[in-house]
Amino acid sequence: MAELGAHLTAEAAGDDRPSIFEAVAQDSLMAAVKPALLHLVKVLAESNPGRYGLLWRRFDEIYVLLDFLLQQHYLARCSASFAENFYSLKRIPTGDCKQPPLATAGLPKKQHWKSLLLLILVPYLKGKLEKLVSSLREEDEYAIHPPSSSWKRFYRAFLAAYPFVNMAWEGWFLIQQLCYILGKAQHHSPLLRLAGVRLVRLTAEDIQALEKKLAVAASTQTHSIKTQVQSAVRKALGGITFSLSTGLSVCVFFLQFLDWWYSSENQETIKSLTALPTPPPPVHLDQDVASALLPKLKTVCPLCRKVRVNATALSTSGFVFCYRCVYNYVKTHQRCPITGYATELQHLVKLYSPES
Repeated sequence: MAELGAHLTAEAAGDDRPSIFEAVAQDSLMAAVKPALLHLVKVLAESNPGRYGLLWRRFDEIYVLLDFLLQQHYLARCSASFAENFYSLKRIPTGDCKQPPLATAGLPKKQHWKSLLLLILVPYLKGKLEKLVSSLREEDEYAIHPPSSSWKRFYRAFLAAYPFVNMAWEGWFLIQQLCYILGKAQHHSPLLRLAGVRLVRLTAEDIQALEKKLAVAASTQTHSIKTQVQSAVRKALGGITFSLSTGLSVCVFFLQFLDWWYSSENQETIKSLTALPTPPPPVHLDQDVASALLPKLKTVCPLCRKVRVNATALSTSGFVFCYRCVYNYVKTHQRCPITGYATELQHLVKLYSPES
């Protein structure tokens, strides 16, 4: 088995392609940074909504802008994205290049802008689409629907088709990676193919050229006031960009740790270890014959006596019902059907099971 899988990580003679593990690792790097930064902004917004609320509301747009500046800097300076440069990779135009250009030469203009747009816009649009689908699903679960309409039929059809579209998208990437592993493709990602570039490892000449370029930029001396001011501005911007990139390189593992720490699987493990015993149910205060009695099966709604749909709890008593059943009951009677506690519609809490 070891011999069969050795080609996945071993570098063939004269082959400058990265292994599939390097390629996938650089893809997952930026995917792990965004959720960690999102959690950080959420904590800031919750601690001071007036000052940081805008960051939370416009996080996607602000992140796209910062990502655009970062990727533009690295593509122009190193012919690679931030994550690719972090793993000592670079982009070169697709084709038979006996002598690939140095990383400092940059990409051709067409490939440069196609790479930049695909690096920035595809994750942004995919994230927006996932948020739209999530909001439509939540609206479909919670809303008490009006009579059937063309819009309702459209978004239900959209919700039904989205999983298959997403499966086709992920399957496209999986097939491309399998072809890359088997040596049938030059790209591990369809986005690289659309950009007209492929990934190769940085050579010793690339590293020397990058170091020389940085040293020349740092040692440039000018004498006129205008050029000195321009040089100072460029150095300041370069210093900010360098500090940002260096800080990201240092903090990326910390951000990945945050992403793991606040993942749902890890939180469930922590809660299971620190959970307190379940308190007993509240005393039945209302002895009226109209009050609902608890069914023997825990999965049955006390109101409709059927298996619960869209389980919803009352925060005033802790009992669980179907959403529509308890919504209509509380709206009419303003009390818990079991205990008789005074209850309002804002006390309804939707419950999510691990399967959902």
